[in-house]
Amino acid sequence: MIELCPKTEDEAADIIRAHAQAGTPLAIAGGNTRSGFGNAVLAEHRLRSTALAGIVAYNPGEMVLTARAGTLLAEIEAALAESSQTMAFEPMDHRPLMGTSGGSPGAPAGEPTIGGVFAANVSGPRRLIAGAARDSLLGVRFVNGRGEAIKAGGRVMKNVTGLDLVKLMAGSHGTLGLITEVTFRVPPKPKSEATIVISGLNDAEAANAMAAAMALPVEVSGAAHLPMTVAWTFIGNRLPEGEATVLRIEGLPTSVAVRAEKLATAVAAFGPVSRFGQDDSTTLWREIRDVKPYADGGPRPVWRVSVAPSIGHQLVAALRLETGVDAFYDWQGGLVWMRMEADAEADLLRRFMHALGGGHATLMRAPASMRAATSAFEPQPDAVALLSARVKEKFDPARIFNPGKMGGW
Repeated sequence: MIELCPKTEDEAADIIRAHAQAGTPLAIAGGNTRSGFGNAVLAEHRLRSTALAGIVAYNPGEMVLTARAGTLLAEIEAALAESSQTMAFEPMDHRPLMGTSGGSPGAPAGEPTIGGVFAANVSGPRRLIAGAARDSLLGVRFVNGRGEAIKAGGRVMKNVTGLDLVKLMAGSHGTLGLITEVTFRVPPKPKSEATIVISGLNDAEAANAMAAAMALPVEVSGAAHLPMTVAWTFIGNRLPEGEATVLRIEGLPTSVAVRAEKLATAVAAFGPVSRFGQDDSTTLWREIRDVKPYADGGPRPVWRVSVAPSIGHQLVAALRLETGVDAFYDWQGGLVWMRMEADAEADLLRRFMHALGGGHATLMRAPASMRAATSAFEPQPDAVALLSARVKEKFDPARIFNPGKMGGW
């Protein structure tokens, strides 16, 4: 594939305009760390934002940062760390799961970019209280399929001009345009954290325990359940033996200590309780965020399934009766990470999911042959599909961007 790396927005617009006039498909990418995600992109040219890099504006007092889309996520995080600020949505690093860290045959090396984070709406464990990446996004610049540079939103929350357009670009996976610049909120970083661990609960019991914990006035910022099949892979096998239901508390050190004690007392009725301090807690939640049990770069299909927290364990139980599946739960059970033993089992998964009340199942990783034969994104209802087609027509009338992504847009 031929790589195109424009250094300016105008240069990117020229490239897009030329491809639109010729009707030539164009893959859109940042650091390419999600290569292999979704259905295959059928294009010979790849337009990357990596040369559109650099922090444009950052005033810690305003808690807002503007950066060009190709700016490395590591650079953003380093700048925020100097001012004790963070990205509240805790973006996942897909490289270990997708096998895109480089160093092995066929694995393209890459670094996550801030534009890619918002283009894929990447969010981690704190999403259940802080929202997704799109909820922190205030403004965006992008080039549409006509080669026109568009600006939407602004640098402060009260400026809502184009807010819907900002939300639309977040999670569009490069199907509507090349994001060239983003502006987003950067709140203070929690000064301390601790994790309460409840041992020995099955999936259904864990769902009840997490629901009870979230209802307490202690501000739980992370709630996950790690069945026995995966618990041993986290933080050097230092979790108690067996299943582990983990609950995170963040904030000022004194507040964390008091709230963690209240939480531990309240959930002791569910099972044996232990506690992790700052360092182990930070490591544990980073590994949950990055799906460590399945981050082996292997070929077995991995699904990211979003459902109501109360039905996640029911979905897994139903699948286990029919096929080989391993799973663990984030977002109080509302995010289920599944690894299939052999086939992707898309029809079976989606049939059970919708029988239980619906949700979204996205195929994150699978062999190329399996991705070619499987709808990686949740099929849209007819009315939504019609609206999506109209949006696509407005943004990318020549339909050159990322053909194959987002259910065939």
